[in-house]
Amino acid sequence: MKVSKFVLALIGMFVLCAGIPELSFAQDQEVTPAPDRGEQGEGPFERLIIRGATVMDGTGAPPVSPADIVVEGNRIVEIRVVGAPGVPIDNDRRPGDATRELDATGMYVMPGFIDTHVHCGGVPKAPDAEYFYKLWMAHGITTVRGVPCAGFDWTMSERERSANNEIVAPRMFAFFTAGTGWDEGPVHTPEQARAWARWAKQAGVDGVKIFDHPPDVMAALLDEANKQHLGSMAHLAQATVAGVNAIDAARLGLRVLTHFYGLFESLYEDSDVQPWPAEMVYNDEYHRFGQVARQWNLIHEPGGEEWNALIDEFLELDFILDPTFSIYVAGRDVMRARTAEWHEDYTLPSLWDYYQPSRENHGSYFYDWTTWDEVAWKMFYRRWQEFVDDYKDAGGRVTVGSDAGFIYSTFGFANIMEMELLQEAGFHPLEVIRAATLHAGESLYEPLGLRPEIGVIRPGYLADFAIVGENPIQNLKVLYGIGTPRLNDETGEVERVGGMLYTIKDGIIYDAKELLADVARMVVEQKRERGISQQ
Repeated sequence: MKVSKFVLALIGMFVLCAGIPELSFAQDQEVTPAPDRGEQGEGPFERLIIRGATVMDGTGAPPVSPADIVVEGNRIVEIRVVGAPGVPIDNDRRPGDATRELDATGMYVMPGFIDTHVHCGGVPKAPDAEYFYKLWMAHGITTVRGVPCAGFDWTMSERERSANNEIVAPRMFAFFTAGTGWDEGPVHTPEQARAWARWAKQAGVDGVKIFDHPPDVMAALLDEANKQHLGSMAHLAQATVAGVNAIDAARLGLRVLTHFYGLFESLYEDSDVQPWPAEMVYNDEYHRFGQVARQWNLIHEPGGEEWNALIDEFLELDFILDPTFSIYVAGRDVMRARTAEWHEDYTLPSLWDYYQPSRENHGSYFYDWTTWDEVAWKMFYRRWQEFVDDYKDAGGRVTVGSDAGFIYSTFGFANIMEMELLQEAGFHPLEVIRAATLHAGESLYEPLGLRPEIGVIRPGYLADFAIVGENPIQNLKVLYGIGTPRLNDETGEVERVGGMLYTIKDGIIYDAKELLADVARMVVEQKRERGISQQ
């Protein structure tokens, strides 16, 4: 049987989609692991002090400035306010000597960002882990949740290397679909689901990713996952939502819903199944992605009784939404997505090839994308974003996930776009940063029965920071690796401002612009190998 590139790249080493059984692939189809870190990055240090920073702690609280952050090894031990804005720093209030100082005067320090929905490249589109790891780190992303990242052995090995800081990479949380990794075959029954969850816990897995189990199997899997202190998140496949929608899955014990699948179905007014057109075929991706947006007008009105009842029940179940707005944004304006500023220098030619309209590559469904399609997606976004914002306003937790590597969405940049789209939905930038830090960290640690160690700048937490030289509250665009244009009124020239300056993980200081330059060199090298002229 010929296996399409869609299957290869969707999850790398295995896939569950629309009832297709999991497929395993040969070792030579794996992404190349990252090279050893070598001399890149400084630290950790016996005593690092980040001096004079404006600190956004990740909780949603307003910034404080100037402040010194004291780090010993890989832990924060003190945050000390050392004066007031507009007056000289009171040196008597500063913490004492350091083995390494980082002058952060005029800089904004946030917790390291957490991308709660990633896949680790794929062959041939992004065949080297160094590429996407450095794009993530260059955008201040110090932790990722792979859902899944790649194949079992590869992911667990890279997770350990990252935890030991042997490579330049975010720390990794490993989620897998049921049946992955063990030698007892696919999971089709409740008993198998429970057995796999117990095995996964012993194997060191962090959580389960759900696509399309029947209700009884899903119920058993989620129940056992919760008993075993495993996380759970679901992309409820369109082949599944007729039987288990978002509220059904939440009632079964699901902790996190990624994307939107099952959410709209939980709000249908006069339908139970989306009224697909007669020609609909799920694995024709133009049908799949073109039609799904056309349910925007099938649901109960925003703010109505049914809308609010769903929010109330999600709150009662402590459900978390991981919307991944950025991965679908091309659907509402494909021309803008295709011409994004970063593609020329930071999107590999092999990844660019993958993005092109194709009946095989997952998410490359723009065979004949129309204004009708884009209008449907724009209407869909209005409803989707309104629900997510209302849920946040009611006290629900929302996280920042990107699902990059598909649909013109490039690693790292997609995470910042997700933040912008949350602001578009109605979030204040401090709420956006909280979604990318505190709430994301809680979503990873709480299911494990552990106190979070990331996501907040607070004594006792891991020393993970994203440091930028411009105010992200004033403009989230300054978080993009390439920064953003701004007119200098003194010179009359347009300048690039922003871009991450430093990414600190486990107390190790990385020059974020150096990491981005490494990625640019990878792109240049692949273009040279392909004989593509450099502009």
